[in-house]
Amino acid sequence: MATTASPNRPLFISLPVRDPKASKDFFTRIGFGFDPKFSSDDGACVRVSEQTSVMLLTREKFAEFSKRPTADPTACAQALFCFGVASRDEVDAVADAAVAAGGEDHDDAQDLGFMYSRSFYDLDGHGWQVMWMDPKAE
Repeated sequence: MATTASPNRPLFISLPVRDPKASKDFFTRIGFGFDPKFSSDDGACVRVSEQTSVMLLTREKFAEFSKRPTADPTACAQALFCFGVASRDEVDAVADAAVAAGGEDHDDAQDLGFMYSRSFYDLDGHGWQVMWMDPKAE
């Protein structure tokens, strides 16, 4: 029997980081909160939305979940992560905060009229994009 995706299905994405405390500070500075029940000395649970969380795990803890070698995100792309915000101004505020918190700009702003985005790398080199989409265009 085939199953279908549920809109209420939680999603946890795990990322290896060098220093969970520094990563937690970085993500706090760009406006994210954390779930203490899923956080420990080995990592922190970033709340992206009610159903989506990103687990920032030490490289050692991350390795416990995968039998494959852990890639270096500064040398190769593993994935790119995009999250939405409420306005064009918020796109700029989040991206500017990411750079001020130690992240690195990644590409120029993309302005398609109905959608506006900017990209950055976090402290470990993971690629993030923050975007706004005009709700009238959906």
